[in-house]
Amino acid sequence: MGFEAQPVTKERWPDLVQLFDRPIVRTCFCQFYRKVGAGTGVGQQNRRAMKALVDRGSVPGLIGYDDGVPVAWVSLGPREDYAKLRRSPVMKPVDDQPVWSIVCFFVDRDARGRGLSQRMLEAAVDYARSRGARLVEAYPVDKDQRSHPDDMFFGAKSIYDRAGFREVARRKPTRPVVRKVFASVWSLRSVALP
Repeated sequence: MGFEAQPVTKERWPDLVQLFDRPIVRTCFCQFYRKVGAGTGVGQQNRRAMKALVDRGSVPGLIGYDDGVPVAWVSLGPREDYAKLRRSPVMKPVDDQPVWSIVCFFVDRDARGRGLSQRMLEAAVDYARSRGARLVEAYPVDKDQRSHPDDMFFGAKSIYDRAGFREVARRKPTRPVVRKVFASVWSLRSVALP
């Protein structure tokens, strides 16, 4: 069966719950950047908020499966889905372009060290493009020293570099804003015309 990444749907909700039944994500349930105000909220409250998103048909991210077992997560969506980004001094908008944002990765401890963050990033980019995104933006960590994996939920800048993202802003020494731009149909046609 191998590795695959799939959008979170009502049918896959139990897989997300299984994956998030870890201390590092159980409380947040990937709601921190979707809310305004301080803190991440209470675990069950966040779980209900994520379930409500999924039940409405929203896709808050992708689940990565290794031989059918949920082992990885990436949160992505239109920037406006993440209310906290508007106020962030590091992640505030670079311009008024409509972008999709990638705000969180999680890889199960037993599945780390196999390049799953890179594969999840590639799947996220493909998914965003399939949903009509023209720009995908992220806010990785860029440090010389190695960080603990539990602190790398934004992802390392190196995985974005390998995926063709380019730095567009840096408001804090270790936190760039990176983007990947998709060519539009019109620009491809204009290149082909004499």
